[in-house]
Amino acid sequence: MSPTSETASGGRRLVIVESPAKAKTIKGYLGPGYVVEASVGHIRDLPNGAAEVPDKYTGEVRRLGVDVEHDFQPIYVVNADKKAQVKKLKDLLKDSDELFLATDEDREGEAIAWHLLEVLKPKVPVKRMVFHEITKDAIQGAVANPRELNKRMVDAQETRRILDRLYGYEVSPVLWKKVMPRLSAGRVQSVATRLVVERERERIAFRSAEYWDLTGTFGTGRGGDASDPSQLVARLTTVDGKRIAQGRDFSSVGQLKPNSANTLHLDEANARALAAALENSRFSVRSVESKPYRRSPYAPFRTTTMQQEASRKLGFGAKATMQIAQKLYENGFITYMRTDSTTLSDTAVSAARAQVTQLYGSDYLPDKPRTYAGKVKNAQEAHEAIRPSGDRFRTPAETGLTGDQFRLYELIWKRTVASQMKDAVGNSVTVKIGGTASDGRDAEFSASGKTITFHGFLKAYVEGADDPNAELDDRERRLPQVSEGDGLSAEDISVDGHATKPPARYTEASLVKELEEREIGRPSTYASIIGTILDRGYVFKKGTALVPSFLSFAVVNLLEKHFGRLVDYDFTAKMEDDLDRIARGEAQAVPWLRRFYFGEGDAEGSASDAGNGDGDHLGGLKELVTDLGAIDAREISSFPVGEGILLRVGRYGPYIERGEKGEENHQRADVPDDLAPDELTVEYAEELLAKPSGDFALGKDPHSGNEIVAKDGRYGPYVTEVLPEGTPKTGKNAVKPRTASLFKSMSLDTVTLDDALKLMSLPRVVGTDAEGVEITAQNGRYGPYLKKGTDSRSLETEDQIFGITLEEALEIYSKPKQRGRAAAKPPLKELGEDPVSGKPVVVKDGRFGPYVTDGETNATLRAADSVEDITAERGFELLAEKRAKGPAKKTAKKAAKKAPAKKAPAKKTATKTAAKKTAAKKTTTAKKTAAAKKAPAKKAASAKVPSED
Repeated sequence: MSPTSETASGGRRLVIVESPAKAKTIKGYLGPGYVVEASVGHIRDLPNGAAEVPDKYTGEVRRLGVDVEHDFQPIYVVNADKKAQVKKLKDLLKDSDELFLATDEDREGEAIAWHLLEVLKPKVPVKRMVFHEITKDAIQGAVANPRELNKRMVDAQETRRILDRLYGYEVSPVLWKKVMPRLSAGRVQSVATRLVVERERERIAFRSAEYWDLTGTFGTGRGGDASDPSQLVARLTTVDGKRIAQGRDFSSVGQLKPNSANTLHLDEANARALAAALENSRFSVRSVESKPYRRSPYAPFRTTTMQQEASRKLGFGAKATMQIAQKLYENGFITYMRTDSTTLSDTAVSAARAQVTQLYGSDYLPDKPRTYAGKVKNAQEAHEAIRPSGDRFRTPAETGLTGDQFRLYELIWKRTVASQMKDAVGNSVTVKIGGTASDGRDAEFSASGKTITFHGFLKAYVEGADDPNAELDDRERRLPQVSEGDGLSAEDISVDGHATKPPARYTEASLVKELEEREIGRPSTYASIIGTILDRGYVFKKGTALVPSFLSFAVVNLLEKHFGRLVDYDFTAKMEDDLDRIARGEAQAVPWLRRFYFGEGDAEGSASDAGNGDGDHLGGLKELVTDLGAIDAREISSFPVGEGILLRVGRYGPYIERGEKGEENHQRADVPDDLAPDELTVEYAEELLAKPSGDFALGKDPHSGNEIVAKDGRYGPYVTEVLPEGTPKTGKNAVKPRTASLFKSMSLDTVTLDDALKLMSLPRVVGTDAEGVEITAQNGRYGPYLKKGTDSRSLETEDQIFGITLEEALEIYSKPKQRGRAAAKPPLKELGEDPVSGKPVVVKDGRFGPYVTDGETNATLRAADSVEDITAERGFELLAEKRAKGPAKKTAKKAAKKAPAKKAPAKKTATKTAAKKTAAKKTTTAKKTAAAKKAPAKKAASAKVPSED
C-alpha cells in the first residue's frame, strides 16, 4: 500500500525538511495525506551575541554562549528570523498525527532534526526519514522505512560546534586588540589562510635560475603519414653521461640542489657552442623502449573532486558549484552533494552500465561492475557518490536543464557513466638518439610518445588538470616507427633558454585538494571556508589565483608566534581524528573539551608550552588567550622589505615606512590594497616613497591665512585647508575645512596653490538667467555639471567648470533635457564567448564601477579584480556565481491599509465616557501587541548554517 493511500483513510503526517525547494519537490511525491514544510535550515543555534542570551546567564556564559564550568553546556536560542517559522511548524504539528523529520542524512542534518525535536516537543510519534536522492521511489521508500534519531551523530556535531565557538570567540578578540578590529579566527579558516600565506612566502623568497638545453628535429629520410611520421622532436638529456639540468634540479633560491653532482648546468654560451658542434654530426637510434599503457577510470564524484573539476572545466568557484549542486539535488536531478563516498549503489551501477551499452556499445562495458575504495580517512557519512538520481539516468538532453545547472549535471553524468567503462589501453614508447659533436663530446637526445589503441572510458570523460601545461590522459604523441641502429639526420638543432618559476599560487580547486590531503576540516565545509577567507579580506583573487593580503600576513604571523599549535597542520588533523573518535563513540566529548580549553591537569608544563612547544596537543586554550603581554602588536604587523624599508599593517590598511616617525628623514607611503605581497620589491617601495604622500604643503590662503595642503586619500587625491588650533570641530559652532577633489587631469606632483584655491572656490557662479535664477558650475560624483535650481545638465569636461560662459550655459539650458540613457560607452575589454550562454562577454564601466556582462547577466568586478588583469576564466566565474544566486528578490510593498481594530463591547454598567476610554485603551494595546508580534522578513533559504570553521 502506498504512503498516500495509507493516510487517505484518516490522519495526517507532517514532514519537515530543510529547504522550501526540497519541500515543494517532495510534496509532489507524497500526495494529500502529507503536509511537507521546511525548517529553512537551523531553527536554533548558539547565540550570535550577548543580546540574544537569556537574562539568567551572566559572565563568561553570556559572552561565549557555552557554560564552560558546567560540562560545556551550550546555550541554544531560536534564531530571531526563525521564530515565525517555528510557530508555523508548531501550529501544523497540532493538527498532525505523526511527525517525520526528513533533514539531510549527515551530522548537520541529524543535528537539525534533534533541534526540531527539542523545540517542537511533539506529543505524536516521531520518525527519522532519510534519503540521499529526491525521486518518487526514494521518498516513498524513506517513508516506509524510517529509523531512530542517531544521537551519536548529534553529539559529534555538537562537539564540533562548541569547539569552533570556543576557538573563534577566544582567539578573535586577540586579533582585534593586536591587529585590527572586526577580524576573525577559526579552526580551519585560520589554517587555510596560513597555507595561502606560506605559498606567498615561498614566492617572495624565490630566486629564479636560468638553464638552457637543446631540441633536435630528426628526420627518418622517408615519407611519413599520420601513423608513421617522417620526423621526431627530441630533447637533449645527457652530455658525456651527465644529465642536463632541468627546472626540478634547482632549489627555490636558484641554486643547483646538493644531489645534482652528476648534472650538467648549461648556460647560453655553452648551449650555443654545443649546438654548433653538433651541426654536422651523424645521429642514430640507440634504443627503443616500448611499454604497454593502461589507464583506469576515475572514481565517481565526491564533494571535493566535484568542486575541483567544476573549477578546472567550468570555471566555477567552490561556493558557486555547491549552490548549483544544491538546486540539482533539491529538484531531483542528482544524489546528495555533500559526501565523502565514492561508492555507487547496485541500482546506480546497473543504470550506468545500461547507458554504457546503449551509448558506446558492449565493447566498452567491463565484465564485472567496478567498485571504488574510499580514499577519505574517517569518511563521515554513509552516502553514495554524487551521481544522477533514479534507477535510470537521464541524459543531459533529457533533463530540460539549461545554463550552469545543465553544465554541472552533464559533468556529473559523464563522470558517473565513465566510472563503469573499460580501461583505456595503448603503448608508450621512448626513443633515445645519440651523436658525437665535433669537439668529441657525446650527446644523447630523448623523445617519448604514446598511442592509444582502445580509448575505453576516455570516450566519455577526461579529467582536467590544475597545471594548464599538463598533458591530459587522452592526448596522443605518435613517433616514427624506428629501430635500434637506424640512422637519422639532424634537420634542426635549436637552443632553448628556460627560467625556473616560483610555486604556483593556490586556486580554489588546488586549495580544496591540499586541505583534503592534509586531512584538515571536512569536505562539506571547504566551500564556506574559502568563502569566509575571501569575505574577511584575508585572501583576494587575481584571475583564479588566491592571493593573500598583507592583513593575512599579520594575522598568520601572530597566530604562528603565539598560538602555534592552533594553526599547526598536524594539530588540526589530530583534532579532526579526535572528533571522529567521539563520533564513533570511542571518546567522550566533555573530557576532550576540558583538555582543549583548560589544559591537561596532570600534564607536564603549562598550557602556554602547548602553544608552541612540545607536550599535549590539547593544552589549554584559555590560558593562551589570557596572557597577551608578550604580544608586541607593532612587531607582529611589521615585515622587512629591504634597504631599511618596513611594510606595516595598520588599522586603516598596509603602508611602508622608512625611519622612525618624528625623525627628519622619516618616509611613509600607503600600499595599494590589491598589491600581491610578492610584488612589493625594494624598487617598487622606493617608487611609492618617492610619490607625494601625507600632508603636501602648497602654501597659505592669502585671504584666510590658513595653510592649504594636498593629500592622497582613500577616494583619491584632494586639497584641503588646515584650520587654526582651537577651531570648534563639533557642536553648533563647528567649522568644517574647505575640501575639494583634484580633477582627473591633475596630480599631487603638479597641483599648485592657485589650483587648490580655484578647486575650493567651487561651485562657481556662472551668472543668472532672464528670471534671475542663478546658474552654477561644479564637480560631482558623476562628473562636471551645471545647476539651475533643481535642473542639472552634464558638462563634457572638467575644464568647462572654470571656462564656460553664461551664454554657453544658457544655450545648454535652451535645449530640451536629454531623457533616458546616454549613448552606451564602448567596452573596456573583450573576454571572448561565454561557455554557458554562447554570447560575447565584455567588461564595461558602469555607475558603480566596472562589470562583466554577456548581455543577459551582469556581475560587478570584486575589489581584487582589475580591468587590466581580469582573465576570461575569471569573467566567466563571476557570471556563473551571479547566475547561481538567481535574480534579486524585490522587496514587498507594505500594505496600504491596516485592518481596523475590533471594538470591545461596552459594559452595561459603565457610562458612555468610560466605555470610550476603555475602547481607546484596548485599541492602542491591540496595535502595540500586533506590532510586537510582527515577524521579521525571512532570509533566503539555505540548507545549512555555516560553521565557525
